[in-house]
Amino acid sequence: MSATAGGVGRIPLVDALRTLRAARRDDDIVITTMGSAREWMRLGDPHPLDIVLVPSAMGHGTSIGLGLALARPDKRIIVCMGDGSLLMNLGSLASIIAAGVRNLVVILFDNGVYEVTGLQPTAGASGARGGRRPVDFSAMASASGFDSVHRCGSTEAWTREVSRLIDSPGPTFIALDIEPVPDGTAPHSPGPAPDRARRLMVALGVR
Repeated sequence: MSATAGGVGRIPLVDALRTLRAARRDDDIVITTMGSAREWMRLGDPHPLDIVLVPSAMGHGTSIGLGLALARPDKRIIVCMGDGSLLMNLGSLASIIAAGVRNLVVILFDNGVYEVTGLQPTAGASGARGGRRPVDFSAMASASGFDSVHRCGSTEAWTREVSRLIDSPGPTFIALDIEPVPDGTAPHSPGPAPDRARRLMVALGVR
């Protein structure tokens, strides 16, 4: 596990996503969930290989990413998960390792709160744990078997290291310390699911 944290404070969500957007390859599949999905859509028109998950799919990003990684080993799959979402599906970390996929990158956007429902602290945050230390998601990923585990705590470090980290031998887990967005709303669907599914199939060359 490598620590890439640098600087003081947390990374603004939109800056973290803008940096990732600039670093992705054209053939990467990027799955965004909850707050990251909301801000990802605001950054511009969706890429044909973007998958946006709305609140009804909360917690399922890593499982969907695993299925795609198994089905399309020729593609790199990048999953953007919030800490609240990952807490709902921690078992997926073990499943990813058991499946033996190498082309999956899980990026944890850890802001310590359920942003879209009013900034309540998650069960992994110190504020909900009687002052005890917060859950160490990087340690959980490492214990699950991820060989490439990184943590990044500043915009400068993430901007400097993003390409190296997502290019690490997979499966890869990257935890980012993210600033909560005040009054952050839930993401809205970018359009009818059947239409989006058809566009994704075309982009993947599925007939």
